[in-house]
Parts: sequence; structure tokens; C-alpha cells
Amino acid sequence: MEAALAEELREIAQQSTTMKVHNEVPGGVHASGELEDSYRINLHSRIASRVLMRMAAGGYKNENDIYDLTLAQPWEEWFSYDHTIRVDITAVKSPLKSLEFTTLKIKDAICDRFRDQYNKRPSVNTREPDMRIVGFLDAHQFIVYLDTSGEALFKRGWRSETGDAPLRENLAAGLLRVSGWKPGVPLFDPMCGSGTILCEAAQMVQGIPPGARRRFAFEKFHDFDAAVWQDMKAAIKPNPLPAEPTIFGSDISGDMVAMTRYNLRNAGILFDVPLKQIEAQQIQAPTAQPGILLTNPPYGERIGVRGDSSLGQDELANSFYADFSSTLKQRFAGWTVYLFTADLGVPKLLRLKEARKTPFFNGALECRLFRFDMVAGFNRREAAKPKEV
Repeated sequence: MEAALAEELREIAQQSTTMKVHNEVPGGVHASGELEDSYRINLHSRIASRVLMRMAAGGYKNENDIYDLTLAQPWEEWFSYDHTIRVDITAVKSPLKSLEFTTLKIKDAICDRFRDQYNKRPSVNTREPDMRIVGFLDAHQFIVYLDTSGEALFKRGWRSETGDAPLRENLAAGLLRVSGWKPGVPLFDPMCGSGTILCEAAQMVQGIPPGARRRFAFEKFHDFDAAVWQDMKAAIKPNPLPAEPTIFGSDISGDMVAMTRYNLRNAGILFDVPLKQIEAQQIQAPTAQPGILLTNPPYGERIGVRGDSSLGQDELANSFYADFSSTLKQRFAGWTVYLFTADLGVPKLLRLKEARKTPFFNGALECRLFRFDMVAGFNRREAAKPKEV
């Protein structure tokens, strides 16, 4: 999602005279600016996972070099020994033998810095720390960051109920951006689960920033400017509510539909998002105007919620995708269909040629966002096929 994030950050930077977006790197985007810009990104970015502030970078040969660089940083200018800390580390091709030991050295350096100055040290809290320190190692360089976000940004503060395997909110937002969906374009998720894609899209329609309902680590920094933060939040202007529905959802499970309705309400959505309990193979286009169908199809047991229990897993999937494909061809002419899945064989199961496939990672799971253009004429071709007797 690096390209999608860079594009979003450039949009956020238009509200600032000091923020600049630099290069994309694997897993992130470099940007620079004033501390207030980190407030702005945390408040408005739907795609970022965290906003990390780089404290220092340097070469290293061993763990002692990492300790020395961390010890030299003015941690006391950002937080106090009363705050709890947590240290996380990521490494790519690092020669160091033990990341656990390296993590310990970073923690020791921060605690020793406070002990040297105040004869007191912060305590560690791995569950709900006040401050998160993040180390990154490649083969030659060590970078240490202070996390301005706190809890990961995909935790928007509205989700209290989830399905079995919910999409993360920032992944849903990335899929919406990569699909090219914009507020006003009809959007339909026929396998909506707990409604993550619908909630993200509906907040965009209503103009609710993703960080409007939560707290951030930067609010505990020594030089946190509460007045600037309040002004930034007060400047948010909600969009007019749509007169007609443009976002639609359905799911085979009534419990999921109820959960989606609950999550939409929790996310502050004040307009109607029509939801139906219906099998994906039975759906109709919800609007006369073609739009975007974006969904994360279920796999495994959820395909068989109302399936034939005598059929094996593969037969269930084959039958489901064959029927779903017919529905798309016959009822969604002119629509652009996006399926996000870890099953790379989905185009073959649908008997459709994808127009594009974009690789994504959902955690450690490699996935694809497949695009299918449902051109008008599919339904005529389907109708012309000889019928089985």
C-alpha cells in the first residue's frame, strides 16, 4: 500500500506549509515536517499503520553500537520516567544473532539515560505502554523511532464487534483507494462480514477523519500543544449527508448484517446504508448507475454457511464461484468488480480474466486485489449459451 499511502499523504500535506512527502520504501513512506504535521497525519490518514518519528540513525557492528546510539538520544525531552515504555524491533538481513537481546539493549539504554539524570527509570508495559520505541535494522544501519500514534492507527475506536477474520480498517481504506472509488460513486459489498469496507467508505462520504474518536501517544509528549490539536479537530467540517443511498451491503449471515449495522452506528454514520441478508449468488445491482463492487469473499467454512454439508470444501467453492460468476455477468453489466482474496485461483474459479491484479499483504498472508470489468454484453453472451436439459 506504499503508493496509495504516498498519494494520501500528499493530499494531507496540502493542509500544511511544512509537511513534505519523500520516497516510498518497503512497508512505508518517508515524510518530514513539524511535530504538528504528525498530529495531522494521525488524525487524517486512513492507510498508515503508525506515524513513527525518527530519533536517530547510524551504522552498527554489534549490540553495543545500538546501545550507544540509543543512549545518546534526549528521550527526557519527549517523555518522563513516570511513563511506561515498550520496545519493538524489526530486522531485514541483520547479522545480529538475537533480536530479543537487541531489544533489551535498546530498553536498557533508555532506562540508563533516565537513571543517569534522575536516578529513576521508566517501567516496561508491553500491553498498554505510554510510549512505544521502535528499532529498525538492516544489514548495516540502525534507526530508532519514537511512535507518535500509540495504538495502531487501524484501531479507529468504533469497532466493538467483528466477524471471524475482519479486515483491518486501514487495509479496507487502501483497497477503496486502489479501486479508484470516490464518494458519490455507487459502492456495493455483497459479502460485507462485519462491514469494515462499508464503514470506511461511509466515514469518507460523511467527512469523518479516521482519528477523530481516539487518543494518540503524542498527547503525552512533554511539548504537546493541546490548543493546536483542539484547533485541528475543530477545523473538521462534515460533508452534507447524501440525499440518496450510494453505499450498499449484504451478507449471507443475518448476524453479520446486524453487526455491520451496529458498527456503522458506532462509526458515527448518520445516513442510510441499505443492508440485506442474501446469498451473494442471488444479489442484484443496487442502483441503475454502474459503480464499484468491492468485497473480500469468504473462504472455508463461511462459503458453506447455508451450503450442502455433503459437499467437500473444494466442491463448495467451485459451486459458489460458478454461481457468483453467472450473477456478475448477468446483473452487473458496466460495473467494475474488485475481489480481495488470498486464493490466487479465484479468476479461474470465476472463469473470468482479470483486468488487473494488485498484490497486497494481509498481515503475513499474501493476497491479491483482482479487478474484473463487467462489460455490457456479458449477459447477452450468457443468454445465447445452450441451456442444459
